[in-house]
Amino acid sequence: MSAPQQSDGDPARDAGKTRAVITDGLPSQLVDIDPEETQEWLESLDGVVEHAGRGRARYLMLRMLERSREQQVGVPSLRSTDYINTITPEREPWFPGDEHVERRIRAYIRWNAAIMVHRAQRPGIAVGGHISSYASSASLYEVGFNHFFRGKDHPGGGDQIWFQGHASPGIYARAFLEGRLSEQQMDGFRQEVSHPGGGLSSYPHPRLMPDFWEFPSVSMGLGPMNAIYQARFNRYLHSRGIKDTSDQHVWAFLGDGEMDEPESLGVIGLAAREELDNLTFVINCNLQRLDGPVRGNGKVIQELESFFRGAGWNVVKVIWGREWDPLLAADRDGALVNLMNQTPDGDYQTYKAEDGAYVREHFFGRDPRTRKLVENMSDKEVWDLSRGGHDYRKVYAAFKAAVEHKGQPTVILAKTIKGWTLGSHFEGRNSTHQMKKLTAEDLAAFRDRLYLPIPDEQLDKTLPPYYRPDPDSDEMQYMLERRRALGGAVPRRRSEFKTLKTPEDKAFDVLRRGSGKQEVATTMAFVRLLKELLKDSELGPRFVPIIPDEARTFGLDSLFSSHKIYNPAGQRYTSVDRELMLAYKESEQGVILHEGINEAGSTASFTAVGTSYATHGEPMIPIYIFYSMFGFQRTGDGFWAAADQLTRGFVLGATAGRTTLNGEGLQHEDGHSLLLAATNPAVVSYDPAFSFEVGHITKDALQRMYGEDPGAPLGGHRSPDVMYYLTVYNEPYKQPAEPEGLDVQGVLAGMYLYAPGAGDGPKAQVLASGVAVPWALRAQELLANDWGVSADVWSVTSWTELRRQAETAEEHNLLHPEEDPQVPYVTQRLQDAPGPVVAVSDWMRAVPDLIAPYVPGGMATLGTDGFGLSDTRPALRRHFHVDAETVVVRTLASLAQRGEVDRDVVRQAVEKYQVRDVQAAPAEERSDPSPAT
Repeated sequence: MSAPQQSDGDPARDAGKTRAVITDGLPSQLVDIDPEETQEWLESLDGVVEHAGRGRARYLMLRMLERSREQQVGVPSLRSTDYINTITPEREPWFPGDEHVERRIRAYIRWNAAIMVHRAQRPGIAVGGHISSYASSASLYEVGFNHFFRGKDHPGGGDQIWFQGHASPGIYARAFLEGRLSEQQMDGFRQEVSHPGGGLSSYPHPRLMPDFWEFPSVSMGLGPMNAIYQARFNRYLHSRGIKDTSDQHVWAFLGDGEMDEPESLGVIGLAAREELDNLTFVINCNLQRLDGPVRGNGKVIQELESFFRGAGWNVVKVIWGREWDPLLAADRDGALVNLMNQTPDGDYQTYKAEDGAYVREHFFGRDPRTRKLVENMSDKEVWDLSRGGHDYRKVYAAFKAAVEHKGQPTVILAKTIKGWTLGSHFEGRNSTHQMKKLTAEDLAAFRDRLYLPIPDEQLDKTLPPYYRPDPDSDEMQYMLERRRALGGAVPRRRSEFKTLKTPEDKAFDVLRRGSGKQEVATTMAFVRLLKELLKDSELGPRFVPIIPDEARTFGLDSLFSSHKIYNPAGQRYTSVDRELMLAYKESEQGVILHEGINEAGSTASFTAVGTSYATHGEPMIPIYIFYSMFGFQRTGDGFWAAADQLTRGFVLGATAGRTTLNGEGLQHEDGHSLLLAATNPAVVSYDPAFSFEVGHITKDALQRMYGEDPGAPLGGHRSPDVMYYLTVYNEPYKQPAEPEGLDVQGVLAGMYLYAPGAGDGPKAQVLASGVAVPWALRAQELLANDWGVSADVWSVTSWTELRRQAETAEEHNLLHPEEDPQVPYVTQRLQDAPGPVVAVSDWMRAVPDLIAPYVPGGMATLGTDGFGLSDTRPALRRHFHVDAETVVVRTLASLAQRGEVDRDVVRQAVEKYQVRDVQAAPAEERSDPSPAT
């Protein structure tokens, strides 16, 4: 409720005291000089709403604002409102629940959440945990659990809910009360390996608890972004007719400190632009970060309101509990509202770390009018004036308003107290986030505050008991009935879906045939394959290309006309290139997710699409293709969260390599993403050289992630919960046809002999990947023709997979010394290969060196260490010493070290090829990439 603008003769007001009624909004000093005329305007607006509807009223208001700008009236936008509840008491809906029973349920959950963390600090364990975040947000969650959150069995489908990571103890505590978790499991909190029978993960981690958690949320900032793209993907599924998601809602529970992460606010414009009214953010504004206040000198709720209103969101503030309603009703001249507006967050935090007398003096006592408002209240009654986020009636009203609001996403800003109900040592303290244990005094006070029937003798300071009421009690029956009515337990993850049939072999023929005389980059080879796969009747509709505004670079603009770009509003403009074959076309049923210059959002889309098999029971196949440098380097945290969420799909690092994208320079040329990707256990990385390799890898990936998996290429079971990362290049060269008798097992395992050397001279082994294989083939030719050396050329399709297989064998040998030792695949392939081993790639040397420990006799490595540069490809390859001539020199040097050629031969080669001189680098020469027959 807004305070009247009239002073009503108040001496303080008449003396010119500044009032900040609306922060960053209309100037508060403007006075209503004609209240009767004002009332006529308001009644006119009411009449339009009543007779013509809200849509007409909205149009008229927008026209009035437009005309005011034309008339240079200078009315600023209303970005924030008074520091009071958005929903006034008279507009609050009837609360349908049993207040007493729900209060008791919350008490039990509060207790069990805190005790779980406390018990995890027992001697010999001491694994930590957080209890204050959930303590502040318990009412927010319980209103959702009892009245809004739809489970998987709901007729309209389940909601998707991002639970605040630090609130996980409360979610476990509710699951314990529901009988989904045992006391034994609760005592295994943060002891996932050592606890008998398994423990509970620290935060929401689907990979660690794949039947419980659905979305990871503790890498703060990713939750808000991923929730937005999930809500958008739900609309995408609906628009394409794949699944009716119209009755599903996306909830994201966030912290006010978390909103400082750039990812938290960076994409909120998308949600407003696409009118995602199936999305609600609930921001727990306890005014504290991990170390102290979020905005000690300011007001984070007002700041967030301005951000979200400016971005086009519906904002609902839940600041004050019901005890404040009579005081606000009695605040006839707006003194209390003015005080609320002016008080900074740092003071609000301090008030709840003190007592009622302190609040009376330092808050209400700052204005004689507000002091008078509470003069008949006791200090306890002043202290009991609650914050809105702890009042389930206020929270219910906000949630109901959010799910019923149409045309905009909604953010609920709920003011709470960090550590609420945990006692004076916790509530509102700067250190509360790091506090793990309750003292004996805290335990007793906490129990008494929650009215729990736990006798003193059971309050052991190390292992106080959990509390679960009788299964037939009103509370237990109520709680379980509410979940049954809403579609079952939450959170819960399911991943049952009908496996997809692998495409027929003929779909891959386009890559097996090679490119003939035409030069084709591996990026284009994959695009050709994708076009074939999109024609598949079963699999085709499942592919979802995701592009961060580089479709033309990757040759995917050819899909614009045939598959169109998804836009919920369609294409309402006349495209400038409408007459062209590759015209830019948008559609409500479009297939392509074109994310603009937004790699973080693209990764979030990839995650939403790639987990559709679990969230919706509809397997969709994301094909996220990006400028290689801006994948794992820029959004590695997003890929880590995708791995946690068990995302499946394809990640294409196009324009890969440090010298291949030759004109772009330092910020674009990628020589290290394969190394970054190797740190993610769920990423299966390949660096294919030829189109037929791309075909076999893609087919195997589809079988593994979505079909009937034939098993690992070297035998054994493998998880389907992976994502395939293929580095593909923009440099065109002739793609050879698939060789007869191709070693497909080797292609998939990571390496195979592509081109055996000819002749009887000294032998050598050259290992190359990706675009470096043609360099190796050219080096093979030079070695034979100029130096009489017979070099075998191996195509290493995956340095990472070779390394991982070797590590698995190594670990097995360590733990099973009684068995015959396993031999790593790379060792098996090279142990009988004669001569030295030289490795080369368009990546930094650390990438091939992943396999160095397992190469018999050692390995010399060439790579593109350092920053990228802009120049010609030959010049760059000579600069980094990875070109064919340098491969020759390195091979001869290795042979000389073994005494198989004279050392002077190396000097002769250096001089012959002038490998120290960038200017002497020959124009690009390529040998025929087909292996000699």
